[in-house]
Order: sequence, then C-alpha cells, then structure tokens
Amino acid sequence: MSEEKSSHTPIKKAGSGILGFLSSLCYIWWLETKSTIKDEGVLIFFILVPLAYPLLYSWIYNNEVVREVPVAIVDLSHSASSREFIRDFDASPDVHAAYYCNSLREAQGLAGKQAVHGVLYFPEDFDRTLNRGDQAHVGVYCDMSLMLTYKAIYQSALAVSLKMGEERQKPRSFSFTERDEELNTEPLSVDAQPIFNTTGGYGNAVLPGVLILILQQTLLLGIGLSAGTARENNRFQDLVPIGRHYDGIMKIVLGKSSCYFMVYCVMSAYITMAVPYFFSFTMLARPSDLFWLLLPYLLAVIFFGMTLSCMVRYRENVMLLVVFTSVPFLFLTGVSWPQSNIPGIWQGFSWLIPSTFGVRGYLRISSMGGSIDDILPEIRGLWIQAVVYFVTTCFVYRYQIISARKHAIAHYQMIQNSIRSAREKRADGK
Repeated sequence: MSEEKSSHTPIKKAGSGILGFLSSLCYIWWLETKSTIKDEGVLIFFILVPLAYPLLYSWIYNNEVVREVPVAIVDLSHSASSREFIRDFDASPDVHAAYYCNSLREAQGLAGKQAVHGVLYFPEDFDRTLNRGDQAHVGVYCDMSLMLTYKAIYQSALAVSLKMGEERQKPRSFSFTERDEELNTEPLSVDAQPIFNTTGGYGNAVLPGVLILILQQTLLLGIGLSAGTARENNRFQDLVPIGRHYDGIMKIVLGKSSCYFMVYCVMSAYITMAVPYFFSFTMLARPSDLFWLLLPYLLAVIFFGMTLSCMVRYRENVMLLVVFTSVPFLFLTGVSWPQSNIPGIWQGFSWLIPSTFGVRGYLRISSMGGSIDDILPEIRGLWIQAVVYFVTTCFVYRYQIISARKHAIAHYQMIQNSIRSAREKRADGK
C-alpha cells in the first residue's frame, strides 16, 4: 500500500509543476494543430485563402490605371475648334472617341448599354462663343459607377480645355517673346509629382491595406470555425472539453494561440513581403520594422478572435460575424475614405479593431518609407489591444471551464440518480 502511494506522488507533483504546465500546453498546441490540418474549413481559411486570395486580388488590380476608355462625342458645333478639341482629347492614352452621335439622347442610349462610359458634348454656339472671346462650355458626362473611368474622362477633358485656352490667350497677350507668352498665359507653373503612390493607380493606394485586412479576416474566420467545430463535437456544446490537460486557463489560451501564431508568422511574411514584390507594389519597409509591427498585430488579432469565439455556437455563425465586416473595417482604417472625415464615434469604434492600427502602420512604413519611430502610436495601440484582448480571452475561457465542469457534474449526478433509482426498483421488486 505504501509503495503505491510513493509511486503516485512524483507524478502528481510533476503534473502540477512547470513540467506539467508545459506538457499540457504542448498537448493542447498539438491537438489544435492537428485539428487545423484535418479540418478542411479551417485549413482553407488558414492556408489556402491567405495564399491564393492576395494573388487573385492583386492580379485583378494589377493594371492600376485604365486606358482607352470609350467615350461618345456629340458635336453640334461642327467647327474647326470642336474638331481640334476632339482630336486632342482622343490623342490621350486614357480615353478613346469611340462613337459620334447626333444628339444627347443617342449618346445616352449607348451609355445605358455600357458601350461608352462617358459623353463629350459641344453646343451649337461653341465656336462662335470661343472666337468672340467669351467663355465657352463643353459638357462632360461621366459614368460615376466606375471611379477610374470617371477620373480618366474628366481629367483628359480638363487637360485639353486648359491647353486649348492657353493657346487662345497667346495672341491676345501682346507679348514680344515666347517667354513673355508663357508668363502671361501661365503665370503659375505647377509640376505635380506623386510622392507615395508614384503610379497614381488603385493598387498602390488601397491594396497594401487590403493585404493586412486579409490577415485579420482569415485569422478570425479560422479561429471562429475551429471554435464552432469544438462546440459541435462536444456533448454539451462547450468550448472546452473535460480533461486533465484542460484544467487551467493559461494552458488553453497559450496552447491554442501558439498554434495560430505559428501558422500566421509564415502567412504574414508571405503577404506583406512576397505579394508586393510579385506585383511591383511600392515597398519601402525594412524587415525589422515589419517584425515589430506584425508581432503585436498578430497577437491582437489572435486574442481578439479567441474572445469573439465565445459567440460562435455553430460553424456557420462565423461567416455572419466576420465576412460582412470586411468593407466597414476597410473604411474605418482611413485608406479608402479620409480619416479626417470619419465621425468621432466611428473613429472611437475603430480603435477596438486591430486592423485599424495594423493597416495605418503598414502603409506608413511600406508606402511612405517611414521608420519604426513613425509608427510608434500604432505599435502602442496594438500592444494595448493585445493585452486587453488577452485578458478578455482568459475571462472567456474561465467561464467556459466553469460551464464545462457544471455540465459534467450535472451529467454525473444524473447517472448516479439513474443508478440509484434502478437499484431501488430492483430492491422493491425483490
């Protein structure tokens, strides 16, 4: 009897010490990694989507500016001035005078069929007004459903009108030299040079922020799907099973988060460094600066997702919680909409989302050439989020452990009551 007691004592001490804690942590990490590989849904969100989706999205927007946008011409002036304007307009690489119409109604029909994306309209008195020295008008109608085509048509027409107006002013400037003509017709010369978005395209402006958002959304989807699977496989639909390895909050939280962090260390390096290189996006960030930004970002997203996982009852719920938030989260970062124009209440809400600080910090170091000192506010915000969401995750799993124990005790008592009642019936029968 004494030998049995002495043989069990060391095991109990090891199980409750540091070695037991590390053993349980590694065991939970291994189970989570194995379930990630075996679960097709989690594997898709953790591996396949981060690998393929950035490539697809970047490939679609690889041509960052539109060329040869079809435009309908309505020339009621039929003059040399209008033909000169149309010739210079058509010479632009961004637009193409595809159709010549006799009325706006005819051009409107072409726009309704999506044969053209804009209309250039010259009134009958265009040439007469222009030669009289008055202000002439050219109507530019654009399809606003596509901002890139609107930009191409409007800017091309504006550039031609400015150039044509400048040429018209030269004979009336009473200048003796070409330099005098330049000063009289263009007293302020503007040479616009884009600083950060050198291509002036959509890809360099928005896609770097979208890549960081993809990291968050796929990670949230994978964690939520894993939580839904755990509940569906549990008899009482608890997030935490009953077992000797699941008797501590820190074991569970650190074990699960280690699995997610390990996978997304590779995914984040691929998305933030390899994808911009493949598609020649502006990339000025140093690997060391990226490391110090992505470390708190991944931790914040992981604990944020583990906190939200308490609301996932079934695997399908995660789609409703995460997928439809992608566009609002992108707007809240200030990439596609000016941050200064976001209402204060929504700016405060954006501070709860890790992608807000992650996208802003990544753009500052990748597109603007900032250093680690320039993104210190974003890094501090991410570390605060990581700590806060770690605490909330611990509370969530503490509640889940207590709930699982209550359900197990209730089930055990139900079995005991069934056995007791069966014995009583048997005794009454005898």
